[in-house]
Amino acid sequence: MNAFEINGGKPLRGEIIPQGAKNEALQVISAVLLTEEQVIISNVPDIKDVNKLIELLGDLGVRVEHLKKDTYSFQAKDIDLDFFMSEQFKAKGGSLRGSIMIVGPLLARFGKASIPKPGGDKIGRRRLDTHFLGFEKLGAKFNYNSKTNFFNVDASHLKGAYILLDEASVTGTANVIMAAVLAKGITTIYNAACEPYIQQLCKMLNRMGAKISGIGSNLLNIEGVEKLGGTEHRLLPDMIEIGSFIGLAAMTGSEITIKDVHYNELGIIPDIFKRMGIRLKLRGDDIYIPSQPHYEIDTFIDGSILTVADAPWPGFTPDLLSIVLVVATQAKGNVMIHQKMFESRLFFVDKLIDMGAQIILCDPHRATVMGLDKQVQLRGIEMTSPDIRAGVSLLIAALSASGRSIIHNIEQIERGYQDIDIRLRALGADIKRINTMPKQH
Repeated sequence: MNAFEINGGKPLRGEIIPQGAKNEALQVISAVLLTEEQVIISNVPDIKDVNKLIELLGDLGVRVEHLKKDTYSFQAKDIDLDFFMSEQFKAKGGSLRGSIMIVGPLLARFGKASIPKPGGDKIGRRRLDTHFLGFEKLGAKFNYNSKTNFFNVDASHLKGAYILLDEASVTGTANVIMAAVLAKGITTIYNAACEPYIQQLCKMLNRMGAKISGIGSNLLNIEGVEKLGGTEHRLLPDMIEIGSFIGLAAMTGSEITIKDVHYNELGIIPDIFKRMGIRLKLRGDDIYIPSQPHYEIDTFIDGSILTVADAPWPGFTPDLLSIVLVVATQAKGNVMIHQKMFESRLFFVDKLIDMGAQIILCDPHRATVMGLDKQVQLRGIEMTSPDIRAGVSLLIAALSASGRSIIHNIEQIERGYQDIDIRLRALGADIKRINTMPKQH
């Protein structure tokens, strides 16, 4: 079993280029199913979740060509609809949470789809209701077979409708958009997610011939068209990686430049890290973080303890709350972390407490962090990564800690971060991949 061995406590230095956005990749790669013409996508991250989805499209009959390291050509001309009922599809689709994203395009183009209940992180319950309620409003009929764990959806003729989403789900919004672009008539989606990834998807679909307006807002209007054509699309850099590298620089007292960040697409992310006391400068489209021995958490205007909470875009993304939590452990001052969206994402704090951090886990959604102001260095321990974001947070903690740490279950980290050990070594990190068995607890 693969693990990372880290000897921490060393400042890093250099430049790092963020990978293409994982969450955008899962959406736009699924969108190639909407047309029989060629779609070329570049800046694709070489990570397990994305590679699994590309492999799944290949099994469906999509002609996939790997043009160069980060660029793929897709042509969904001859789709094998019988593949949906196969055991092979059940096994592959069930192990990949992103597989839900192919349902919208398949309904739009072929009028039916079937998908096993998706897998993925153990970070709490992620409902799929938003997706299916949206499809239902467009005229789809579905049923869930609890014995086979399959969702079967019939959408012989989709028709535009007014849809008020029950939550501003990013994947739910993307899926309903993709179903609506080929539906007859006009669809209005209110309470739509408006993340940069959704904006990117809409712009790509418009280049393919879709008619979507309201891009960037939570009210989208979609005029259905007969068919879509091919296009070329480049993914944004991954904002979660960018935030992770900002946190890494602060924790390890490192001087790091993050290249080509598309700063205007980062929303409130840089401001939240600034409130954690981290100095960062924009140089062109690069973020430069100078080495700083201390950083102090801001307070609210009345002097009360700062709360950092997740919220739908343009609020703070939940994927970076675990990074902010780790960063806070070595800051001067206190902060309340409020993870509203997922009920198990803070359960990794026991590992940080074992490393010497001062954290009170108030309940499954809230943790109070008392910063150590780098007066007491975290100590290396042996631990297991529970999910992608917690795994990277623990990796950052290990790089800042004194002594040796071992992180098991790094497959979770590698679902979201490409060649992370190689890229960190290029900055001077002492990290290597080892084969080991996890310690029994």
